[in-house]
Amino acid sequence: MKKIIILSLFFLITLNCSKNKVTNTHGIRSIETKYDIIQINKSNKNDVRNIMGPPSSTSDFDDKWIYIERKVNSQSIYKLGKKKISANNVLIAEFNDRGVLISKDLLNIDDMNEILSDNKKTEKKFDQNNMVYDIFSTLREKINAGTRKK
Repeated sequence: MKKIIILSLFFLITLNCSKNKVTNTHGIRSIETKYDIIQINKSNKNDVRNIMGPPSSTSDFDDKWIYIERKVNSQSIYKLGKKKISANNVLIAEFNDRGVLISKDLLNIDDMNEILSDNKKTEKKFDQNNMVYDIFSTLREKINAGTRKK
């Protein structure tokens, strides 16, 4: 009887501890609130760097700075530790040649595209009954055989 009470108590404590969901944030925090602070044709690179911090990435082709924020939450104990993306924000800030902000664009989790993969298989076009295959297969057998001590 005591074992059942101890096990049930341990089980309840374990469930109560797992109610708190863990949130992992990667990148710049609270991009949405900082997005409203920077202003087009008024903010320059220094202002954006002071408000947002250093960019996550920069464009090599034109003067664009990219800021990324991603929040991942752990789900319930019944889902066995699976994680779910709760926020995926990307801010793209574009500057002119003088360093003044000319456009800003905020992409969120709704703008994510689902990538579908193709399940087609590639057929091999070589035959296993040719001389090159035989040479390489014998070399492979010799390598895999290891060294023999006499």
